[in-house]
Parts: sequence; structure tokens; C-alpha cells
Amino acid sequence: MSYNRKRIAVKIGSNVLTRRDGSLDITRMSALTDQIADLHKAGLDVIVVSSGAVASGRSELHIDRKLDAVSARQLFSAVGQAKLINRYYELFREHHIACGQVLTTKENFSTRRQYLTQKQCMEVMLENRVIPIVNENDTISVTELMFTDNDELSGLISAMMDVETLVILSNIDGIYNGVPGEAGTRVITEIHPGQELSQYIQSGKSSFGRGGMLTKCHIARKVADEGIEVVIANGKRENILPRLLCAGSTEVCTRFVPSPTPISSIKRWIAHSEGFAKGRLYLNAGAVEAIHSQPAASILPIGVTRIEGDFERDDIVRIVDAEGHAIGVGRVSFDSESARQLIGKQGARPLVHCDYLYLEQL
Repeated sequence: MSYNRKRIAVKIGSNVLTRRDGSLDITRMSALTDQIADLHKAGLDVIVVSSGAVASGRSELHIDRKLDAVSARQLFSAVGQAKLINRYYELFREHHIACGQVLTTKENFSTRRQYLTQKQCMEVMLENRVIPIVNENDTISVTELMFTDNDELSGLISAMMDVETLVILSNIDGIYNGVPGEAGTRVITEIHPGQELSQYIQSGKSSFGRGGMLTKCHIARKVADEGIEVVIANGKRENILPRLLCAGSTEVCTRFVPSPTPISSIKRWIAHSEGFAKGRLYLNAGAVEAIHSQPAASILPIGVTRIEGDFERDDIVRIVDAEGHAIGVGRVSFDSESARQLIGKQGARPLVHCDYLYLEQL
């Protein structure tokens, strides 16, 4: 089978890997491992972002006393992650393929140094034909520092590792133009940059995961805007991965068409760093127009009307218009005290250089 990609990421959701009672679906896990092994043997670099640890641990333990949400998550993930990675290890070993565990937290993406350290780790694994199995380290993540779900994590990993395609496997065939199962409802096969989707998206969450289709669409659109193809498909369909990725595939799914103008690696990191923003820069109308109309426009002090928050040089800040509407994020060139002294001044160095500025798609 012919594949026209070199590096992909595959996110496997909790609802794909677990049965209705929450136990690990070994048959489905084995089938997906076989498919990933075939892609690996065909020469593709494959990164797996796998959910299922908490659900797996929950089915393994029977706790008599009531636990708070954080303690329960820590306990179930500690037991479940060991079970999950051991199963992957055994399944890939049958194919004579090595896999390795990569546990991360949202905080590990907050600085450029930590970001590049993770990237280097996985690059070394791929260079040595080891399949990274990535998951959030729920044992030490606390609520305010958790990823929305593994869809968000898979988007970060895809951007960081410069993959060509991110495949998000769920328990539905894709994004529908109505309520699934109703007459006339069909899967939207292709979504282009700027296409409006709010009328189609359900906000409900999955049974065992933290996210839902709203999160998947938000992440998929963001990653596609960065130049990476995103595919949402049904992970319970037979031989789904080879059928999705083969040249000329007609498999039922939703494909987010990537932007024709990919952005740089550092801008990808900045694009996903909004949650770590330490302050806000308010721009006047002229500055907003300038950065949107000129492909290489920086944010100059003369266009800034107000600064909120305390930050250091090289921290991430949100960029907002005069009404406070978010228009992007950037890495700031001054600390907050120095930046405030420059507000409105002409001829000063940029507060945010265009090379470190990411603007949301209009």
C-alpha cells in the first residue's frame, strides 16, 4: 500500500480503547497496534498519543471510600498507565518493534527550553525506530494545569514534531452536518480554512474522556491553520489507519485541509502557548490593521494603548484589540515595567517582533 506521508501522529481516544463498562478493550487495542506496526514497517514515523490510563485504572481498582476528583484521577492513572504501557509494549514486541513511554504535563510546554527538550527526546526515539507512546502525566497534573484533553495534547505534539498529518480517532465517523442518526445527516468530508462550523458542533463530552467534538474541532482547526492536515475518524472501523492514509483514500472521515502557508516551528509553539500568557497588550485600531495587512509587521510601542499583567522578557502575552477581543499571542521583548514606559512612543524597538507573533485566523 502506498502512503504519501513521512511522519504522522495518531491520537487514540478513551472511547476507542475502552468498553462500555470502562475496561480496556484489548481486541481493539491489538487491532490498532497491528495497523500502526504496518505503517511503521512501511517507513512512516508514527507518534501515538494514547488515552485510556484513567479508564483502565478505574476498572482495575475497587475503592470502598470516596475520593475527591484529583485524588481519584491520580490513583487511577498511576495504576492504569502502568497497565496501558505494558500492553502496548507486549503488542509491539510481537512485531519486533520497540515503543517508549513519554509522559508530559501542560507545564512542560510553557517554556521554549522545556518544549525543545521534549522534542529532542522524541526525535531521538524516531531516529532509532522507537514508537513514542505519549500521554498526560495525570499523577502530577492538577486541575488548573491539565490539558483540556488528549486532543489538545495531540495538537501540541503534532506542531512540535512537524508531522504532516494528525489522525484523531474517536467513536464516530467525523463531524456531521446535523444530529448523527437522523435522516439526511451526513459526515462533512472536508473542511477548509475559514469555514464556519458552529452550527454543526455538539458540545457534549465523551463517556470516558474529558473532551468532546467541540474541543476536537477547535484543536483540528488550529493545527490545520498551522499547515498540518487533521483527520477525525472512527477508530473502531476495521483497518481504519491504512485506509485513511493510503494514496487516494475515500474512507469516511472529516479532513481539515491544511493552510497553504505553514508557519515556523517557534510560531507553532507560540500559537499553543495562550494558556501560559502572563499579560495583555491592547492595540489601537491602526496597529490592528497594520499587523493584519502586512505579512511581516511587528507590534510597535506607538500602537499599544495599555498593558495588563506582570511579565518578564520572553514571556508569552495575549494580543487584544481596543475592546479586549483576542487577536493573537506573542513573545514579548521587554519586561512589563519597561514595556509600560514605552507605550505610545515612536521609533522604539518592537514590543513583539513579527517572528514571534502568532495571529488568530480571521
